[in-house]
Amino acid sequence: MKMSTTKLGKTKAGEAKVSEAKKIRSRPLATPSDLGAKATEAIGAAMNAILADIYALYLKTKNFHWHMSGPHFRDYHLLLDEQATQIFAMTDDIAERVRKIGGPTLHSIGQISRMQRIKDNDADYVEPADMLAELCEDNKALAAEFRAAHAICDEYNDISTASLIENWIDETERRVWFLFESGRASKTSGH
Repeated sequence: MKMSTTKLGKTKAGEAKVSEAKKIRSRPLATPSDLGAKATEAIGAAMNAILADIYALYLKTKNFHWHMSGPHFRDYHLLLDEQATQIFAMTDDIAERVRKIGGPTLHSIGQISRMQRIKDNDADYVEPADMLAELCEDNKALAAEFRAAHAICDEYNDISTASLIENWIDETERRVWFLFESGRASKTSGH
């Protein structure tokens, strides 16, 4: 069976398009940056690990928000919703910052799962005070990771990422403060 010249031409054109598409997909994302390859690798790795932690912390915060109960339900429910919104707001800025300096960023839930240092909580029930305490500790750990990333940025003179991190540390410390104060037992708070 012979293929017509027209069909043969269309087949070759289709194969050429597929071949070109494969080439495009394999091209590296190489955003130019004056920071250098070592800086891009080090800062990108630190920020991607933080980004994975932020996604884990966001989902845990929403989990506790959805499963809150008890006499302080409304206050805690609203607090955790507000904090989750603030946490999620960091994600795009972090990922875009990594891309601006020429690095790749997270691609999937699986990658987040492999990289996250903040532990999930899949318990059917968690006491409200334990929720607040766990989130307080997680946010403290996140602040420490931000400080470590800031030191890496300082080492490579990445002022822009360092500046963003400084604001995120302040936001994280505020979350720690609110979680700590909200979780204090009435015997110690005077209420």
